[in-house]
Amino acid sequence: AAAAAALAAAGAAAWAHAGPFGHELLAQIAILAIFAMSLDLLVGFGGMVSLGHAAFLGAGAYAYAALAVLAGWPPWPALAAAAGAAGAAALAVGAFAVRLRGVFFIMVTLAIGEAAHAWIFKSRAFGGGDGMAGAPRPGLAALGIDLDDPAAFSAFALAAAAAAWLLLEAVVRSPFGRALRAARENADRARALGCPVERQRLAAFALAGALAGLAGALSAAHTGFVSPDLLRWTVSGEALIVVIVGGAGSLAGPALGAAVVELAKHWLSGATEYWMFFMGVFFIAAVLAAGDGIYGLAGAARGRIARAARRFGR
Repeated sequence: AAAAAALAAAGAAAWAHAGPFGHELLAQIAILAIFAMSLDLLVGFGGMVSLGHAAFLGAGAYAYAALAVLAGWPPWPALAAAAGAAGAAALAVGAFAVRLRGVFFIMVTLAIGEAAHAWIFKSRAFGGGDGMAGAPRPGLAALGIDLDDPAAFSAFALAAAAAAWLLLEAVVRSPFGRALRAARENADRARALGCPVERQRLAAFALAGALAGLAGALSAAHTGFVSPDLLRWTVSGEALIVVIVGGAGSLAGPALGAAVVELAKHWLSGATEYWMFFMGVFFIAAVLAAGDGIYGLAGAARGRIARAARRFGR
């Protein structure tokens, strides 16, 4: 909670001093943070490493664009329906995927994600490989707020990320979250204690899918455009790297990882045309230097400082 509060304060300070481009970057960070935290629920708390999580990001983005552009829905109902549609898709996929373990779970989620990408890429109704343009931003005219303004939209995205963290924090601290972690550590023992392991994993999978869909809908509203690239397995891989860099099983860690990765991409892409090479070096170095991510590294440093303070006190 302290780490999340510090991160929120840093985001508020950055928002207050950012220019138009800075607000666009903050919105990207907030959206990636929601996506990464949703994946952390699976990876860090459920022990389910998914390489198909981008399918639900894309499902939310395309559902929002289709409802708002093709069906003419108002943006707010379209946003809620997009998250619900992604959650329903995750529920359908998870009904059989959560019964698998290890590499089998990884490969099944990867295959489903690639199948979804191929279907969207060939679908003429959704623009095929050209994608869809014209997705509107939600409006808050009744409150005198214009979300077409980069500063207003970045504040809205940061608030959505904070709300996603509060929801997930409540979930992982609940008896449900504790049982989910128990099943991650030893599923057979959790079953012996009476935990419905598969149902709990399915519920977590559906919730993670719904939040990924929310991130996708916000991405569509932010850029006004959706494309099949949102569903590529590399998007899932990047989110997994963000979780690892930030620290799996911490929620605040992936949000911090989203900021670090997005800022590193922005700085390196402006400094050299070989920025992807240096991003790869950065990812390798981050994993080797801190197996538990930035969050774990900070926790270890805090522990060393506390031990030193106790020794000094004696």
